[in-house]
Amino acid sequence: MSTSRRGFLRGRFRFDPDVQRPPWAIPEGAFEDQCTRCGDCLKACPPAILVAAPGGYPVVDFSRGECSFCGDCVAACKAQALRRADDAAAPWQLKAAIGDTCLAHRGVECRVCGEVCGEAAIRFRPSRGGVAQPLFDAARCTGCGGCQAPCPTGAIAMKNEVEMSV
Repeated sequence: MSTSRRGFLRGRFRFDPDVQRPPWAIPEGAFEDQCTRCGDCLKACPPAILVAAPGGYPVVDFSRGECSFCGDCVAACKAQALRRADDAAAPWQLKAAIGDTCLAHRGVECRVCGEVCGEAAIRFRPSRGGVAQPLFDAARCTGCGGCQAPCPTGAIAMKNEVEMSV
């Protein structure tokens, strides 16, 4: 979305692609048009990972915890900016990405991300004469973000699957 004069005057600035909208958010341009910034989804979120970004729109802050995909934010959204097409609809296209600051990549024993991953999307492969290395299974990753906050070096980021394939 580009910043238009009307958007600027309404407090709608250029969307940061690294910011993650709540689960089941409609596409970005429509989301900003439809979201009333009422905060009902923020109040409804049991793990309290939804916060108001500058401009008042809701975003996910994985440093506060993981998404349980309970759907309470969707139920609270009267404006329909968050909605499930059907019960099988994926909440988003996020997957974990392990960066270069990972302690295991630097030869230091750490398995925190693997221990907190309930889906076993991050496992560790023993390495002869070295530290076990993380193995990431994107097919198992739900994008909950539970592995991001406990990482001591901030090596894990939640990335849109579309961005990762480019």
